[in-house]
Amino acid sequence: MADLIALGEPMVEFAATERGRLSQVATFHRGWGGDTSNLAVAAARLGASVGYITRLGGDEFGRSFLTLWAQEGVDASRVLVDPAAFTGVYFIALAEDGSHDFTYYRAGSAASRLRPEDIDAAYLAAARVFHTSGITQATSDSAQAAVDRAIEVARAHGVTVSYDLNIRPRLRPLAELGAVVEATLRRADIIFLSLEDAAHLYGDLPAEAVVERMLAPGPRLAVLKLGAQGCLIASAEGIRIRLPAWPVEPVDATGAGDAFDAAFLVEWLRGQPLEEAGRFANAVGALTARGLGAVGPLPRRGEVEAFMIERNRSAAKGGRKR
Repeated sequence: MADLIALGEPMVEFAATERGRLSQVATFHRGWGGDTSNLAVAAARLGASVGYITRLGGDEFGRSFLTLWAQEGVDASRVLVDPAAFTGVYFIALAEDGSHDFTYYRAGSAASRLRPEDIDAAYLAAARVFHTSGITQATSDSAQAAVDRAIEVARAHGVTVSYDLNIRPRLRPLAELGAVVEATLRRADIIFLSLEDAAHLYGDLPAEAVVERMLAPGPRLAVLKLGAQGCLIASAEGIRIRLPAWPVEPVDATGAGDAFDAAFLVEWLRGQPLEEAGRFANAVGALTARGLGAVGPLPRRGEVEAFMIERNRSAAKGGRKR
């Protein structure tokens, strides 16, 4: 059985290979995306035992996900194929200033038709960690109900609940999303959020105050992803750890936050100290941002460890010179 089970919305990705508006781009790189699917693949590449729960369309894109997960060692035995629905798609346009613009085609997708009856309680109860996200909750009322059911099962069987806020006001009004987040925080154990998520909820509240807000309803851990500034890890026991990012030349940050979540959870499952889990997660996020697309750049453990050793060695040499 899988140690880490994720539930959510997989989407096929078309990333522009040239800069410009979507209407002006002629060529795209086809890949895979969806925050929780990215996490599942990233965790599997880092050596974890991973399972995934979702609905796919009975189309070629759905079949491509089944092939991907099989190749990556992600257990898709609880993935349902819905012949009456389609697999969601998104396009990434790259602006002249390097920023990204996302266009989604997901309304009515197979994943949005997830429902509580799709949750195999026995399968989920055997896991050590269950992970989902605010995006999954926002795709539809039935998907939100499926998340609620999965969390209920996980909590009843002592499975750690991991939750990335991933607030997307394009999917639902912000006030509505905020209420869903607040309700989920009371039932989650490990919380991940980005600076963008924090800004949606709390404006310009300082990072330290944000994690205090996250911990107040009862989670054991809150991890605030700070982008180029690294991350801030906070525990209910009063531990506060701020870690710098590993400097790299970013190409595309799509999926880097999902990869960070995966890496942190994998190291947490291995019993690593919080500081080591955070450093490793920062490295995985940095390496993912060096490539194009969400899944293609996701690193394997050997690559991450070699990167960290090389950077530490370079830093040590630089210190001696000074």
